[in-house]
Amino acid sequence: MFIEPNISGDRRGWIEVICGSMFSGKTEELIRRMKRAEIAHLKTEIFKPAIDNRYHDMNVVSHDSSALQSQPVQHSQNILLLAQNADVVGIDEAQFFDEGIVAVCEKLATNGIRVIVAGLDMDYTGKPFGPVPDLLAVADFITKLHAICVHCGNLASISYRKTKQSGQVVIGELDIYEPRCRSCFAKGEDV
Repeated sequence: MFIEPNISGDRRGWIEVICGSMFSGKTEELIRRMKRAEIAHLKTEIFKPAIDNRYHDMNVVSHDSSALQSQPVQHSQNILLLAQNADVVGIDEAQFFDEGIVAVCEKLATNGIRVIVAGLDMDYTGKPFGPVPDLLAVADFITKLHAICVHCGNLASISYRKTKQSGQVVIGELDIYEPRCRSCFAKGEDV
């Protein structure tokens, strides 16, 4: 369980990264933390990559249909301009952002902003995904969530792609991906 830091005195920023496979609850946890910040009367801003419009063009939406209004952005640098007055910044689907997202998060945190980032740490091949590994390296707090393997019921950490589509970025849901444990992932289609 994540314990929010108790920081007194000057406003200090930090970076929290929520990572894991698809269907592990990353966006749900991001939304939960952002709502808690709003309850504390902190000014919040939440961003998502413009290419992710699976559930809604504007909102960040979890698989359980929790939602928060967000600002879709084309490039990570746009976040710096849009988040200038925020106390807390949420960023969803970090794996789809350009590599500049790491510097953006560091700049925000240096400026005293709490930054909460959610994203896949591995792609469908089990390899590090986009800028998330670099975000993990600079994070002050890391939460790794797990889904449940749809084949054996063990903890799942990999998003298995059920289709033959190639390319690292293929946006989809249960129609294309399923959570698998390490063993079932290694078995591939033979599960």
